[in-house]
Amino acid sequence: MPLLEKLKGHILISSELEVEVERLESELKPLRVVKFIEENFKIEHAKAVVSEAYISESQTKYIVLAALEFTAVAQNSLLKLLEEPPVNIEFIIISPTKSNLLPTVRSRLPILKHNTSHEKISISLNLARIDYKEVFAFLKENARVKKNDAKELVEALFYKATVEDKLILTTSQIESFDKAYRLLDLNSRPQSVLAMIVMQFVREK
Repeated sequence: MPLLEKLKGHILISSELEVEVERLESELKPLRVVKFIEENFKIEHAKAVVSEAYISESQTKYIVLAALEFTAVAQNSLLKLLEEPPVNIEFIIISPTKSNLLPTVRSRLPILKHNTSHEKISISLNLARIDYKEVFAFLKENARVKKNDAKELVEALFYKATVEDKLILTTSQIESFDKAYRLLDLNSRPQSVLAMIVMQFVREK
C-alpha cells in the first residue's frame, strides 16, 4: 500500500500544474488518479468531474482538478460533492493561487503549498502518540513564530500527520487545519493557532 493512500483530499497551491499531477500519479500508484488539467476550469469540466466521481470504486480513487483559473459557476456546482464525496473518492485541487478559489471551496479542503513546508521544516513530534509534555515543548519552541512561518508549520504538521505518521484524520481535525489558515489570515496569535492543531491529537488519539 503506497504511503499516500491515506492522504485526504486537499488544495495544493502550485503554478507547476503538470509537474504536480505527474508527482501525484507516481506517488499514488497503483491507485487510480483521474486528472482534469485545464487552462480555465469551466462548468462543462465540473460536470465531467461529477460523472467521474459517481463511478463506483472498490479502492481509493483520486480526482485531480488542476487549472490556472476556475470559474465561479464551476466551483459552485462542485460544493456539495466536495463536502460529501462518494465512497473511496478523494479530491485534489491544484491552483497557482488561493484567490482563484471561492471561500466556500477553500473551507471544504485543507490548503497546502507543496514546495515549502515539509521539505524545509522538520517536526520531531509523533502525532499518533503525542502527550501534553511534548505539546508544551513544541509551543515553547515556537513561542515567537511569525504569521507566515506559522502557516508553514501548519502545512508541515498536516504532512507529518497524514504522510509520515500515516494517520486518518477525523473531520474535526481536517477542518482545524483549514480554520488555522483563516485564523492566521485574521492575525490571530500564531502560538494559539498551533496549540489548537496539536491539542486535537492529544484528545483524539
